[in-house]
Amino acid sequence: MNAAQIAEKAERLGPWFQNLDLQGIRTAPAHFLGDYPSDKFSRFSHLVPEALTGKSVLDIGCNAGFYSFEMCRRGAARVLGIDTDSRYLAQARFAAQVLDVAGVEFRQMGVYDVAALGERFDLVIFMGVLYHLRHPLLALDLIREHVADDLMLFQTLTRGPDMVATPAEDYDFSEDAHFQQPDWPRMAFIERQWANDWTNWWVPNRAGVEAMLRASGFETLTGPADEVYLCRTAPVPFAQYGPHVVYPARPEEPAR
Repeated sequence: MNAAQIAEKAERLGPWFQNLDLQGIRTAPAHFLGDYPSDKFSRFSHLVPEALTGKSVLDIGCNAGFYSFEMCRRGAARVLGIDTDSRYLAQARFAAQVLDVAGVEFRQMGVYDVAALGERFDLVIFMGVLYHLRHPLLALDLIREHVADDLMLFQTLTRGPDMVATPAEDYDFSEDAHFQQPDWPRMAFIERQWANDWTNWWVPNRAGVEAMLRASGFETLTGPADEVYLCRTAPVPFAQYGPHVVYPARPEEPAR
């Protein structure tokens, strides 16, 4: 495929959110974030092991495949990218063909469906997705329970103070002061639009992000670097009650 053919098909598949270099053809050269996501990745690429030889990777919300291709470049044996948007997946498959990337597969599915994959991955990439979800904590729980076998590269948009509270084990019902502190974990709910995007639902602060990761069974190894964390699976610190978790046995009622 020559440059003219690549440019013509890239234009037909557009608009692109990721600015990929397809043999000299740039897919989003006028991106409002610059050379995105390459510029962003350069600020946290050190968080990801340089050698992923023999490892498996799941890229959730893969878009046009930038991070999937990067993991292949680092030697991953199997890379699966998933996204709910068929246009992004068409872009990713085309880019994989042009770049001649082996060992990568793309499927149309969302984060709430990861249990259907029936396999676990050495590294899960979950970047730029959380704040677009109506049920973000459920998504983290499902990733931890069904697909994350070791590491997770995680990013979400954050706003607010960079301070992180150390919460007590419990609080009295009458206490309120801790909720007013700027370092308390919180997420702002976006009812309508934010940044002209109706798919933005939540904007957490740093404390909120780190508390959610811990609550879902992820230990932060390093970060944040440009809002990105490298995490490792860890025991869930307390019982999680939900539709995908086994409930404790109900105590027997006393005889009447």
